[in-house]
Order: sequence, then structure tokens, then C-alpha cells
Amino acid sequence: MLVTKSYIRERAVEYASKWAFSRNPLFYDYTGIGGNCTNFVSQCLYAGSCTMNFTPVYGWYYLSDRERTASWTGVEFLYNFLVGNKGTGPFGREVGIEELLTGDVVQLGREKEGFYHTLLVVGFSDGVPLLAAQSNDAFGRPLDSYTYDFARYIHIDGVRQAVPDTGDCFESVYNGIAIIPDYSAETTPPPAETPAPAPSETPAPVPSETPAPAPSETPAPAEAPAPTPQSTTPDGGAVLTPTPDQVPTPSQVPAPTQTQQQGMPGPAPLSPGPSPATDLSPGML
Repeated sequence: MLVTKSYIRERAVEYASKWAFSRNPLFYDYTGIGGNCTNFVSQCLYAGSCTMNFTPVYGWYYLSDRERTASWTGVEFLYNFLVGNKGTGPFGREVGIEELLTGDVVQLGREKEGFYHTLLVVGFSDGVPLLAAQSNDAFGRPLDSYTYDFARYIHIDGVRQAVPDTGDCFESVYNGIAIIPDYSAETTPPPAETPAPAPSETPAPVPSETPAPAPSETPAPAEAPAPTPQSTTPDGGAVLTPTPDQVPTPSQVPAPTQTQQQGMPGPAPLSPGPSPATDLSPGML
């Protein structure tokens, strides 16, 4: 996606003022081998736009003498790029002299050789454009002091750039530090893209550990007292044998009375019943 931003004319003029009579070490100097005028004006345009066009052959960029397009250094090629650019970088249109503004471009031509010189408008004096150039170095030179057969005037309408913006190059290129600054080395890097939030993983509910109910301790049934052994009498009756808790202890037996102690007979002892094994005859069964 491309967006249009303003061309900062004041920066283009400021750059021209600094370097018109010297050479920025970031760019090769073509003076004496075809001329440095278009190279210089391209530098001024870049200072005001901070955006190149890296389209092979027909774009507009400079990284080194061997990595550049013809439009960066050639008069006709620069004109064709500016008025025909539909991509990134500065773009403009040919206008009349009265529509020129500071930061715009002027090209001069002769009958026998065509357009041969590119200059930057840096001001006006009584309506006459004042120009900056290299090869024949100048800053603030009036247009009417040049000898030429015809001229054309290119007004810069704006700058197209890709989104997001790559940053501001002016200080770096103006001071001869770097053509394209290394933004990664800045103290505060551009904000990073916020990643989409990951879906929240709701943990499965942990089953509550409800303790199993403790078994009710039902008391063991009381043991039934063992049946008291019975003896059978000859007539079929049963003789109850007292249980231990029915037998009086010595402390429970009453002491003999005085009469008993003097010889009165006590109660007759119980006769033991016949033994079932010895006293029962077969006829009694």
C-alpha cells in the first residue's frame, strides 16, 4: 500500500546550501566525466523526500556508483522518472515558470545537444528563479545568467511511500553519515507488531477430591451368652446348672448363725442327679 506525503522543500534547499560548493562523501563525484549536476539535484530531492524507488532500471535510487539507476545521474532519465512515477519516491509534472516553488527542478537545453543541465530552485529575485547546481558550482545564481536555448520546469507534487514509513533520513544524509540510516541501531527502535493474542487455554477443572465417607462403625453384635449346659433327670426333666454369675461367692454366703455353729444341722445338700450315661437303663428311654 502506498500513501502520499509532503515533499519538504526547505530540507532540499538546506541540503543544497550545505553541499553546493563541496561534495558529500556518500556519493560519487562525476565532475569531469559527464557532469555531477543531476547527481547533486537527486541528492537534494532525496533530502526533501527520504524515499527512493528501487524498481530495477526505471526506478530512482543510489546506494553506490555501481548500485544506482540512470535516473539518479542522467538529465533525461530524471525528467522521465519524475513526471512518470507512479510508485514510491518524489513525483511531479512539467509546469510554466510562474508555477515554480523552491525545491522544484529546472533543466536547460541547447539546440544541438538537447537538455544538458539540471538545477534546483532555491529562491526568487524579482520573479527570477535563483538556482543551485554542481559541475559549475552555484548557489542562488539567477536563471537569466545562464546561456541556453530552451528550458523546462518540473514542479514536485509530493512523495509516495510504502506503509509503514521507513523513517527520517535527513540528518543522516545531510551530515554525510549514511544514505539509508540503520534504524535498528537507534536507542528506541520502532514499535514491534503486536502479535495476535493466543487463545486462552482454559484448564480442565480439577475434580474436587471429596473424601469417601468413612464406613460407619457398626458395633459387632454382642455375643450371646453360651447356653448353660443342662443335665437331664431320669424322668426327662432338666437339672439347671448354675452359671458362674449365679454361684455365690464366699463373700455372698451368709455366715452360719450361732445355732448352726452349735450343731444344728444345716440344709441337706442337694443329691446329684443320675448321670445320663450310667443311671438310665434302656427301658427308660
